[in-house]
Amino acid sequence: MRTLDLRGRVLSAADLLALVPRAASDVGSAVDAVDAVIQDVRDRGSAALLDQAERFDRVRPSSVRVSPDQLRAAEASLGSAVRTALELAIERVRRATAAQVPAEQVTEVAPGARIVQRWQPVSRVGLYVPGGKAVYPSSVVMNVVAAQVAGVTSIALASPPQAEFAGSVHPTILGAASLLGVDEVYAMGGAGAIGAFAYGVDDLGLEPVQVITGPGNLYVATAKRAVKGVVGIDSEAGPTEILIIADATARPDYVVADLISQAEHDELAGSVLVTDDPGLAQAVRDRLPAAVAVTHHRERVATALAGTQSVIVLVDDLAQAVRFSNAYGPEHLEVQVAEPDALLSQLESAGAIFIGDHTPVSLGDYVAGSNHVLPTGGQARFASGLGAYTFLRPQQIIEYDRHALAEVAAHVGALSDAEQLPAHGDAVRARFL
Repeated sequence: MRTLDLRGRVLSAADLLALVPRAASDVGSAVDAVDAVIQDVRDRGSAALLDQAERFDRVRPSSVRVSPDQLRAAEASLGSAVRTALELAIERVRRATAAQVPAEQVTEVAPGARIVQRWQPVSRVGLYVPGGKAVYPSSVVMNVVAAQVAGVTSIALASPPQAEFAGSVHPTILGAASLLGVDEVYAMGGAGAIGAFAYGVDDLGLEPVQVITGPGNLYVATAKRAVKGVVGIDSEAGPTEILIIADATARPDYVVADLISQAEHDELAGSVLVTDDPGLAQAVRDRLPAAVAVTHHRERVATALAGTQSVIVLVDDLAQAVRFSNAYGPEHLEVQVAEPDALLSQLESAGAIFIGDHTPVSLGDYVAGSNHVLPTGGQARFASGLGAYTFLRPQQIIEYDRHALAEVAAHVGALSDAEQLPAHGDAVRARFL
């Protein structure tokens, strides 16, 4: 890993933004290809999806929609350890997500005049579960549970067809979906799946959705950008990333393990250590080669850690570490310092924050109870991770009686005249003629 030394430098917010390391991934570069794939699905429906599966996934499914029998069989075939872990994850994520659904609020602004604030779920969503370099039943849990807790009544799920399983979705994905009661599952991936969700596919009986969520590769992210406005999306998820703020009290072996755990996702994954202790930085640097050599995906990890997106950042103090982290806006932020609570109130931008030696990011990936679908590429500076709120729309319900309207009629008239919209005032006055 390369080193970025910020010690002794006075840096503005713009300077820090210019320095944050990112993977070389350009969503805009795939626009033309993605537009063609989506249009193909709109024109030819399931035939296009089958052709795309053959082209991109190297297998032609016998059917795009997964049958109920396949779903039930996949659930029955889940190993006991995996099933138990999924059930624990579902229970904890469901409990934690329930806190994200606000209660209806009624405000009486005057006698006979009230505003009701309610949070209304969308009725139908499309959830995408990637299926490239890894299998992600945990992403099924994160997406489905958040939608269910919000009150969504119609859930469709898509995941790429797998050559290893005769063009069907990976059975562990199917088992997790069945465990959650999801019975509308499609073997389709990439930009085609996003287009199918956004516009529907008549010959599959696939109705358009209102919101699409879930992580994916460059083409999935580009497709979500392309259909945004036709549907809502959670974010344009890019390569995963971790930023660790650590001081002299941090355990180098923990830091090394956590940097590697994110790097194993993808060659473009970002692993960043920010520390005010050169001794810790050197200890991590010394331990990394041996740890990488024995990890399962050693080549992928080595590539990610050697990339421009991965770096050890040396800072003067933890205040500078916080400023760098806020500029970076990490998807996952770990705080391994002597007094983490002293930093917490200053850490403004992160998808999720993991506090202390015994809260690694991988805990959040599975059974912590938090959601692991999080903003990447600095989007945590202005966006949140997936939650029940992703599927909720705040709505105001306004109700005035005659007396309450009479009390403000003159004010409406004054403002409508000031804006040269006199018919607005007339609409109120008509009620008192």
